[in-house]
Amino acid sequence: MHLTLRLGTPNDAGRCGAICYEAFRVIAEAHHFPPDIPSPDVAVAGFTGRLSHPGYHVIVAELDGRVVGSNVLDERSTIVGVGPITIDPTVQNRAIGRQLMEAAVQRTAERRCPGLRLLQASYHSRSLSLYTKLGFEVRELLVTMQGPSLALQVPGHAVRKAIEEDLDSCNGLCHRLHGHDRSGELLEAIRSGTASVVEHDGRLTGYATELGFLGHALGESNSDLKALIGAAKAFTGPGFFLPARNGELFRWCLDHGLRVVQPMTLMSMGLYNDPAGAFLPSIMY
Repeated sequence: MHLTLRLGTPNDAGRCGAICYEAFRVIAEAHHFPPDIPSPDVAVAGFTGRLSHPGYHVIVAELDGRVVGSNVLDERSTIVGVGPITIDPTVQNRAIGRQLMEAAVQRTAERRCPGLRLLQASYHSRSLSLYTKLGFEVRELLVTMQGPSLALQVPGHAVRKAIEEDLDSCNGLCHRLHGHDRSGELLEAIRSGTASVVEHDGRLTGYATELGFLGHALGESNSDLKALIGAAKAFTGPGFFLPARNGELFRWCLDHGLRVVQPMTLMSMGLYNDPAGAFLPSIMY
């Protein structure tokens, strides 16, 4: 076996996307969960965007000259998000995933990034074990929530579309709650029209880049998150991620007809501060 790792190029989108879809489908169905990615076309589109975006670093694995896997680093903000990492199911259990993760850790160290994080499917014991061996720490048990839009308002908490003038306030809020900001992701979400903010007592107290798989949200209180969830027109992808230990918000979601799709685990390496407020991570962190 001759394995090489290299930087991905736009030409890798088709092969990496196909592997990503199949790898997630096989492991999810083996544990009787729905796949995170609904079709190969969606996976290919995701890789097409990441491989042409300067904020992403995609590591591609080749076995005897054939692409067999990849690992994606989201480098748009202070903390690096890892994933998706996927290996062709026909060549799994050959330490390819370990080498891809070691390359990600090495790149993060070389760039002197303060930390990296990922979300892991809790039912996948092999990946949980691998990441733990590499030095990641388990931080949160998450539940993926999905259901019909709620179309409700929380008294005293007004939700509106985010604008670029909100960026500094949102970054300041994120820094107070988490110890870092996510400015790169937030600015893109504002410009794409998916971001929203919530205001209470005349000031900004929370924001969401998107309510769903790729988006994150945070607020000073659960009421801020309830307002953002209640105003969302839909919960994109498989759903949004909710820390299970936030019992008040978890019960509120269940009481309003949302359901648990699957459990996930938030893991980190390097800088991590226990959040000072309420939050919903993205598939990255």
